[in-house]
Amino acid sequence: MAFGAAVLAAPAIARAQKYPSGRVTIVVPFPAGAATDISARVYAEGLSGLWGQPVVIDNKGGGNGIPAAESVARAKPDGLTIFATSAMTQAVNPAIYDKLAYNPIGDFEAITRMGTSPFVLLVDRNSPIKTAAELTAKLKAEPGKHNYGAGALPARVASELYKMAAGVDAVYVGYKSNPQAIPDVQSGLLTFMMIDTVNAKIAIDRGALKGLLLTDAERYPPLPDLPTAAEAGLPDVLLTTWTGYYAPKGTPREIVQKINADIRAVAAMPAVLARLDSMGVTPKLMSPEEFAAFTRSEKERWGKIIRRANIKVE
Repeated sequence: MAFGAAVLAAPAIARAQKYPSGRVTIVVPFPAGAATDISARVYAEGLSGLWGQPVVIDNKGGGNGIPAAESVARAKPDGLTIFATSAMTQAVNPAIYDKLAYNPIGDFEAITRMGTSPFVLLVDRNSPIKTAAELTAKLKAEPGKHNYGAGALPARVASELYKMAAGVDAVYVGYKSNPQAIPDVQSGLLTFMMIDTVNAKIAIDRGALKGLLLTDAERYPPLPDLPTAAEAGLPDVLLTTWTGYYAPKGTPREIVQKINADIRAVAAMPAVLARLDSMGVTPKLMSPEEFAAFTRSEKERWGKIIRRANIKVE
């Protein structure tokens, strides 16, 4: 009996040992410079060294990640195509679009969550607004006169959550990516924006914007002076996005598990940890099974917020 089981397992083990047999492409549904792209490049470099094969990034930005997700869903399930994505494609889009060209649960094999990131409420560095309370007061005093920007649906959802919690109104202006909205905050075209902590830290460090609150229950160590939502008087503004890796449905389980294990090995490398830490990114990895369950729960969580905010695609 044991011999028979070993014989049956042999092809699977051999397949995993030979992986990868060629170039691996990591598809990112955002332009270069987005938070998911930045961390994916760090991992791609580490995995390339570990595997002895080129690992390239394919940025398929635009369309709220739908073209990128669809391309991965239709890719050959051999482990040579990996999807480095965020809550946008797997949890947000299903609640916003009546029909999608891909199934965020059924068309993918979950590999691992990579990390999580709350959002930062930001205004121009030179704005007289110094706190979230002051921003809220200004928006209430001048209804309909202010805009906010977002270049990704999760950032838009976070902004709408702030609006609902604060009882204010502001007009949404869309961008192709979150960083593209920053100059318009500086110019005054936008009064505020929400952005992930990675890009928020970059904008704050270079003196472009200043943060008013963090959409988390605990402070963010790279920006220790930034108050949490509760500290800023808005305890209900709690929302965390995340990044994770998926493969096309049907990718052999042993290959999914090998990718997971090798990502863990890369994440443990001191040089990688140092680079991620400099960006304010902390790996928060999961097993494939844990990440599959997490994806399903996040789809429900984000969906509730989106329906409450009545966010529609223009």
